[in-house]
Amino acid sequence: MNDARPPSALTIAGSDSGGGAGIQADLKTFAAHRVHGLSAIAALTAQNTRGVSAVHVPDVGFLRAQIDACFDDFDVVAVKLGMLATGAVIDAVADALETHNPRHIVLDPVMVATSGARLLQPDALDALRSRLLPLANVITPNLPEAELLLGRPIQDHPAMLDAVRRLRDLGAPAVLLKGGHLHGTGAVVDLFADHKGIREIAHPRLPIEAHGTGCTLASAVAAQLCRGMTLGDACVAAADYVHTGLKLAYRPGHGAVFVLDHFGARISPR
Repeated sequence: MNDARPPSALTIAGSDSGGGAGIQADLKTFAAHRVHGLSAIAALTAQNTRGVSAVHVPDVGFLRAQIDACFDDFDVVAVKLGMLATGAVIDAVADALETHNPRHIVLDPVMVATSGARLLQPDALDALRSRLLPLANVITPNLPEAELLLGRPIQDHPAMLDAVRRLRDLGAPAVLLKGGHLHGTGAVVDLFADHKGIREIAHPRLPIEAHGTGCTLASAVAAQLCRGMTLGDACVAAADYVHTGLKLAYRPGHGAVFVLDHFGARISPR
């Protein structure tokens, strides 16, 4: 029996009862990358492929207990942050991260569900900017989330280029800006920006409405960091993983939304 302890990735996010996004997608992604997955549930959603019908935020003391339990027993190499619905939750998570000081923090600033449901309370936006952006190694917003963070529209590719620079000015060392919401082209172009410059990551646009892609992308970045990739390469590999999962996507519910095939997109062992 191999007693070597593998690196672990911790997701601090919301649970999706429909299994396509959130904690459930994160743990599938970690497993597909052969990384041990840990979780601290920051929100519970009543959700399926048709939308979000209810959200419950557990006590922040219990959330902190989950996080502490993970760090007390596992080699947590990377932390992925997802749905953190309130300012109190964000403060509790930031306090825990400052205490445990993990090597990598990937922040997916989840604010709006695929269905359009608002998942972030108004008081949480300022807390996200002031407490979490300075702690993250990389943030992975989609265009609507970046618009909320910056307070301005992003309607074309030049505006995306300007947005990644402005997001870094807010305090994020690196940004992976997802371009899926920018329609009108045959490709989805994501932008990765750090102190070295801006890198474009392009994939053909697929004719499906998908669920859980943002959660999966951020989790795949965290998993690749656990496996020793540099941040830029981890972001490219994560985007490739999401694209493969989308090509193999399926519809588990009666809604129009597809979910990624994590098993089909899984990577080979090293």
